[in-house]
Amino acid sequence: MRRSSGRQRKNRSNHRSTSKRVNHVSNRRRDNARPAAAYRQRANGQGNSSAFYAQEDWYEPTDREEIEFIVRESGNGYVHPVTPKQVRKRLAELPERFTAGIEVVQFSPMTRKRALFPCYGMQWGPNIYLYPIEDSYVEVYSRPPRPQQLVEARMFGGKWIQDGQLWRLEWTPQAIQDFYLNNVLIHEVGHVNDHRNTNFDDREKFANWFAIEYGFRRSRGRV
Repeated sequence: MRRSSGRQRKNRSNHRSTSKRVNHVSNRRRDNARPAAAYRQRANGQGNSSAFYAQEDWYEPTDREEIEFIVRESGNGYVHPVTPKQVRKRLAELPERFTAGIEVVQFSPMTRKRALFPCYGMQWGPNIYLYPIEDSYVEVYSRPPRPQQLVEARMFGGKWIQDGQLWRLEWTPQAIQDFYLNNVLIHEVGHVNDHRNTNFDDREKFANWFAIEYGFRRSRGRV
């Protein structure tokens, strides 16, 4: 299936976002740990991450009037941290002009190949994909987080903990739901609504601003 760039193809760039993670296997933590440099990294579809995208379901735009929610099994050892009901409710809290261009929200599975380059969320044209997290709610990395990563996790209740030569990012179920609903989801909604920028870095800046303005700040009653 040809991959669509969205309803307004001349103005909308495709966006893919990745973040390296690890399965929680205590006896092999070092072997399984991913480099923290890739944490929350927004990939451009090049390099090793192409193996991740090759397995996705791509949906052509149909100008549907309502958002379709598609749920796939999360995969062994993983869990979808939010439900379609929660996502639907969160989207309904946004101004309608921001959700009018969304056609599909898919809860995608984690597979063995995809686990090598997992991510929290991705936008493709009018569609948003949300990916599962380890059912232990613990991500393990082989390198320390950058300052921005520390700040972002702290904003939503995530805790970075050094464990020997490894670093763990620990969440509670409540914290990871907050993170997905008010950061990951809203970030991808920002990409759907970015009709101006085509440069990757510029699109990231816009989506990051959008997530702070309409995700974090609105959820904290700061606007």
